Amino acid sequence: MPQGIAHIRHIEAMLDEAVLPEAVKQECLDLLRQISEQSVRIDVRTKKIRMLAQESENTCRLQSMPGVGPLTALAIEAFAPDLQSFRRGRDFAAWLGLVPRQFSSGGKERLGKISKAGQADIRRLLIMGAMTQVNWASRKAPAPGSWLARMLARKPRMLVAIALANRMARAIWAMATKQEDYRDPALSLAA
Repeated sequence: MPQGIAHIRHIEAMLDEAVLPEAVKQECLDLLRQISEQSVRIDVRTKKIRMLAQESENTCRLQSMPGVGPLTALAIEAFAPDLQSFRRGRDFAAWLGLVPRQFSSGGKERLGKISKAGQADIRRLLIMGAMTQVNWASRKAPAPGSWLARMLARKPRMLVAIALANRMARAIWAMATKQEDYRDPALSLAA
């Protein structure tokens, strides 16, 4: 059987033609009916989330950043404290758990693994958004010499995604505190 929601009609046609016991056919048809009902529910909720995200100026501003969709923007608005309360973007990224743990002393800086000691829901959404950008960059090469191209050339993809999520968190803080839309760094350098 082909996998994926796009093949539902094809699977139904295959079931009609297949020589299977009636109980098995009925069970498969019941599962297909449940999938279609859940798909309708998901579509309705997705539309509600998009409409909610369009109501707030802040969520619209956050969605101007690549990798930040309506769900991520709403989660930041709902679960994050006022971003003005953070002194800088790194503090917001640390609150999310996207910065390396520090084991520094005597002026010698030692950075460890990502702490993951923060707001897990927003962190997860930012990492998923960053991963979509990394996946897109692996299909369509990013601009040569860009930060993403340099990182992908020398680091594993998941590490690049987490570093990109950290950058996204810092940019979100800057966008929210300065009340500005997202500005692409590649376009800023070209100007």
